[in-house]
Amino acid sequence: MASIESAATGTTSSFGGNNNHDDSDAQLSQIQQKYEAERNRRIKSEGQSQYMALHQTEQYKHFVDDIFDGLEGSLPGMQLQENQHFKFVVLGAGYGGLMFAIRLIQAGFEPEDIAIVDVAGGFGGTWYWNRYPGLMCDIESYMYMPLLEETGYMPKHKYAYGYELREHANRMAATWNLKDRAAFRTALQSATWSEEQHEWILDVTQKRSPSNEQVGLKIRSDFVLTLGGLASFPKLPQLPNMEQFQGEQFHTARWNYKITGGSPRQPSLTNLEGKRVGIIGTGATAVQVVPRLAEWCKELYVFQRTPSAVGERGQRPTDPSLWEKEIAHKEGWQRERQENFAAFLSADPSTSSAKDMVGDGWTTMPSYSALAGGPRVKHLAPEPEALDSYVKWLHKIDLERANKIRERVSQTVKDPETAQRLTPWYPSWCKRPCFHDEYLKAFNYSHVTLVDTGGKGVDGLTKDGIVFQGREYPVDVLVWSTGYAPPMRGGPDTLGGFSAVGRDGLSMKEKWQDDLGTLHGVLTHGFPNFIFVGPAQIGISGNLIHTIDATSEHVAYIISKAHEKLDDAKKVIIEPTLAAEKAWTQQVVNYARGLSGMSGCTPSYFNLEGEADKVRNAPPEVQAKAARASTWGAGITDYISTLQRWRAEGNLQGIDIKIV
Repeated sequence: MASIESAATGTTSSFGGNNNHDDSDAQLSQIQQKYEAERNRRIKSEGQSQYMALHQTEQYKHFVDDIFDGLEGSLPGMQLQENQHFKFVVLGAGYGGLMFAIRLIQAGFEPEDIAIVDVAGGFGGTWYWNRYPGLMCDIESYMYMPLLEETGYMPKHKYAYGYELREHANRMAATWNLKDRAAFRTALQSATWSEEQHEWILDVTQKRSPSNEQVGLKIRSDFVLTLGGLASFPKLPQLPNMEQFQGEQFHTARWNYKITGGSPRQPSLTNLEGKRVGIIGTGATAVQVVPRLAEWCKELYVFQRTPSAVGERGQRPTDPSLWEKEIAHKEGWQRERQENFAAFLSADPSTSSAKDMVGDGWTTMPSYSALAGGPRVKHLAPEPEALDSYVKWLHKIDLERANKIRERVSQTVKDPETAQRLTPWYPSWCKRPCFHDEYLKAFNYSHVTLVDTGGKGVDGLTKDGIVFQGREYPVDVLVWSTGYAPPMRGGPDTLGGFSAVGRDGLSMKEKWQDDLGTLHGVLTHGFPNFIFVGPAQIGISGNLIHTIDATSEHVAYIISKAHEKLDDAKKVIIEPTLAAEKAWTQQVVNYARGLSGMSGCTPSYFNLEGEADKVRNAPPEVQAKAARASTWGAGITDYISTLQRWRAEGNLQGIDIKIV
């Protein structure tokens, strides 16, 4: 093991260049063999089917009930009426839905034109639902929290905590007069295009207070904009004897403070004093939760399948003087910061002479371009050898960072065996990178026990606890930190939790299975006036808000431009031409080979629990279909530049516009 650990200490200065610390190909091969061995320990033939979606189960669907309705952040909302008509229905009251609604208002539409629909009891999206102790954004708040420049708000910390992120959603809604335009406690069941009425017919259910009666009704909308989040559907592993457990339990997606004590603002988990607690899962959420649990419970068992790669966080309060002089000091500062972050993350050659504005663990990870794409992909030669060389380069530039992460574990965790089990062996891009200053230290406490399952996961439950390798770990409280269904599993309607049927009875499910294609990742042929944001065929970054900012501006431009010649009494219909959709999709396919570094990753949310790797040995038509579902391999900066050039032409090229 020592030779493997010492092998990965160098980096390369440029694509295809010599390694600064003379890391040999043999050493790189040794590391990759270790990665492959660890991956193979974790691959399960069941793939995604090893999990169940909570909202689809009788036993666990209560885990996703809105236990926060009536508490801080909940609002009465708008009561919908049968056959009510709106110009825009926006699905999602999180940052994404709010950004799209706000961009429409900035483009000249009125708040009264808009209805925001969300099953939650208030604004916030993921920040409404997630309220677990220790919750903070893992991306710098100065570039993550939307519209800081427009609202004039200064975040309290470099990495904002959950309650502040939820408050900011309410600030956005209030600033643009959207607080009364949201229908909360409302679920969209289906959306069907009416060719006769030139509008969408939406079947919704709305929970009405005070009886909580579910009322089903139809509403109508000229446009549908669906902004389902990436963490919408919590999941659980399917384990033997789960129904036997008699202790308290909940999923981190709905942290139950009635069980633990405390509140999101004051997470003093006093009810856990003297209790034995088990947490299953060690992903990005658990990294933030474990230190808080360790503060309060008598015994803490942390059940791990795959260790997270945890770098330094460096959390600190915002310095008002620094904020005024160096951060929010000029017009356009937030977008510039997002662009700077993206450049460093995508291995953009221009960063060699640029200032790193954010200066954290993300911006020292150019290898993340294996997932997010980057400008070098545009210049890859078509020969297979060029791609092999590029992927090898990605692994080389990742070694220095990955090795520092592993060294951090051994330097922080006192027990060598525990440290070894907490050491991640996979490239940095294979799982969501984590950053925390207390997580690893928590394993130095005598009452915190790591139960490493060696990639297998736990064996099952009993009435009193959790079983692994024949041993029962008794717990009074079980916390499931097992994540969410991945967004790449279906089309925009799947991501939003509803079914969509477009022109001529074509379902979105059929379109995505048989002929996936978009224009700019936001429109698709056969679904007029239907707007979405990927996840296929868009540019991505570690900072989701960068994508949301770019696409919301782009969509608002398209819709407002199409309305320029519209009579008040008429409607406008926009739909990409099939030719434009195919041309865009072909560009996506051309760049998809630049994302080949994802092949061979350890099972995770990113690769559908390893299912994505099956494409490698699949027939060409299956590989081509998978390539169409890729993100924009040239990176988010190139994606945005491409959209800007298209807008500069000023004629909505590739979009059919009809006035009816």
